[in-house]
Amino acid sequence: MRKIALLLSFFLLLTVLAEASVPVFPLNEIKAGMVGKGKTVFAGGTIEEFDVEILGVLHNFQPRRNLILAKLKNSILERAGIMEGMSGSPVYIDGKLAGAVAYSFPFSKEPIAGITPIEEMLSIPKTQDSRSSLSPQVPIKKHLTLDDFFEINRELFPSRMGIFSDEQTISPINIPLLFTGFSSQAFNKTKSFFSRLGFSPVRIGAVSQQSGEISIPDTGLREGDPVGVQLIGGDVDMSAVGTVTHVDGKKILAFGHPLYNLGTVDYAMTRARVLTVIPSLSNSFKIAATDKVVGSFSQDRVSGMYGELGKKPKSIPVNIRLLTAKGEKREFTVNVADDKILSWALVNVSVLSVMSVEERAVGDLTLDFSGDIYLENGMSIHLEDLFSGSYDNSVTDLSSLVAAVVFFLTNNEFQDLTIHRIDLDISASEELKFSNMEQVWLDKYDASAGEPIQIKIYTRNFRGESSLQEVTIAAPDLPSGSEFYLVIGDAVSIRQIEMSQYKTRDFLPRSLSQLIRLLGQLRKNNRIYFKIIAAKPGLFLKGEEMPNLPPTMKSMFSSSRAASSTPTELNRSTLREYQLPIPYVFKGVAVVPIKIK
Repeated sequence: MRKIALLLSFFLLLTVLAEASVPVFPLNEIKAGMVGKGKTVFAGGTIEEFDVEILGVLHNFQPRRNLILAKLKNSILERAGIMEGMSGSPVYIDGKLAGAVAYSFPFSKEPIAGITPIEEMLSIPKTQDSRSSLSPQVPIKKHLTLDDFFEINRELFPSRMGIFSDEQTISPINIPLLFTGFSSQAFNKTKSFFSRLGFSPVRIGAVSQQSGEISIPDTGLREGDPVGVQLIGGDVDMSAVGTVTHVDGKKILAFGHPLYNLGTVDYAMTRARVLTVIPSLSNSFKIAATDKVVGSFSQDRVSGMYGELGKKPKSIPVNIRLLTAKGEKREFTVNVADDKILSWALVNVSVLSVMSVEERAVGDLTLDFSGDIYLENGMSIHLEDLFSGSYDNSVTDLSSLVAAVVFFLTNNEFQDLTIHRIDLDISASEELKFSNMEQVWLDKYDASAGEPIQIKIYTRNFRGESSLQEVTIAAPDLPSGSEFYLVIGDAVSIRQIEMSQYKTRDFLPRSLSQLIRLLGQLRKNNRIYFKIIAAKPGLFLKGEEMPNLPPTMKSMFSSSRAASSTPTELNRSTLREYQLPIPYVFKGVAVVPIKIK
C-alpha cells in the first residue's frame, strides 16, 4: 500500500509539473526564415491554422519589450490581411508556443504582424495588487459627459484618432467592441468615444444572455478560441473581443497587448462566436457575438491580459425602472464593470443606451428622475431632478448626472468606496416642462428684524400660461438701518452668484462626509432657490461657506496652522437659504435689496 501511495504521489507530481510547464520556443532562438503555425477562428467555433514565416525580431521595441515580426499566410489572411479580433492568436514553432499575434502595420498590402513573445506574456503577474485608480483631483460638478472623460484622463487615454495616418507605424491591432441591444442613436452617439480609446465599435444583434452567469458545465476555452472582455452586460451588452493565447488549467492568457494597461482589473470573461470576417481596405475585422460568462480577467498589462476560468467577476448592477411616455412600465438591469477609471463612463453609456431605445430621440422630452446609489459600506446617496428639452438633451443630462456622482464616489481621495447597487426610477413625458420668471413682488421692502415678508413670484410656463408662487420668509436679525439682499433664482444662477461671492470657479471637498453631503444636496432644476445675503464677515473654505463669523473665529480659521488650504475672506455672508419645489424646470434670477427698520 505504501508503494502504491508513493507511486500515486509520483504520478500526481508529474501531472502537476506537466500542467504547470509551458512548451516555449525561446525568443533568443528565433531566427529569420523560420516557419511555424498560428491558430485562430475565422468563422463559427472552428479553430483554423495559418502559416507563419519569421522575418526577424525587433529588440527593445518598447523599454525591455521585444516584438517578433512575421508574415502570415492562408487564403483568408491574403484576402483580408491582419484583422481586428486576431489579437492573441497563438503562434507555434516546432510545436512550441512562441507568442501571440498582437500588432500590425495599418494599410499594409501584406499580412505582416508583430508577435508578442510568450515569455513576456507568462511574466504577467498573477497576484492582484490594489485596483487601478488615478485619483484625479476634479472639482465638484453636477454633470460629467463622455467628453469630460478624456479631459480627466488625458495622460492615460491620449486620443488614438489618426494613428493610422502613418503607414510606417506599427501599432496594437484594434479590438472589435461589440454593441448588442443598443439603438442606432445610442451607438452613433457613443462610438466616437470608444474609437478614441482605440476600439473599433461594431453594432450587432440581440443579447445572448444575462451578464454575471458562469457557464456550467462548459467553462473551457482553447488556445485560438475567441474570447470576450465584457464591459457592460445584462439587457444591453458591450464586449471587446480577442483571442486566447495560452490555457494552463483554469489560467488564461489572451490578446498579446493591453486593453489599457490598467494593471489589476476585474472584467467578465466570456466565450465568443465568430460569425464571419469582413475584409476592408482600412481595417478588416471579425464580426463576433459574445456568449456566456466563463470567468474573469484580473490583469491588464502591456503584454496582454490574464484571467481565470470559473471566477465570478464583480460588477455594479444598475436597475432602471421606466414609466414611458405611453404609460407603459419597463424594467432593465445592466451590469457595468467595477472599475474606478471606467465605471462612471460605462454607467453614462448604459443609461443613455436604455433611454434612447425606449424614448424619442427627436422632439420634446421631459424626464422626472429619482435614484439611489448604495455603497458597500452601508451608506447611500439619494438623487432627484427634472430634465426637459428637445432632441436628446434630457437623456444626456440625466446620464451625465448619474455618471458624475459615480465618478466622485469611486475616485474620491479619502477612502476606497465600492458601489453595491444603483437604482433609478424615471418617468417620461413627450412635452416640455419649464417656467421662466417674469416678475417678483414683495409686500414690503423694509422690515423689522424677524418680521414676515410675503413674496410673490410670477412665472410663465412652457404653454405660455402664467402662474403664481407665494412664499413667506422672516427678515434676518440685523441692526436697524442695515440692508440685506434677497436672491431668488434657479440652480445655475445661484451657483454663478456663489462663485462670484466666493471668488472661485470650483472647489474640492475636504472630507468624505462633506463629499457625500454635497453630492446628495446637488441643486435641482425644478426648484426656486432663495438666499438671504448680508454684509457680514465670513470665510469660504474647501467648498463650504462659514458665514457671519466673529473676528476671533475668523482669525482662527484663517490661521495657517488651522487651515489645510487658503480660505477666501467674505465681506458678504449667506444668512439663510430656502428652496421651493415646483413641477417645472425653473429659469430666472432676481436680487432684491431690503432694509431693516
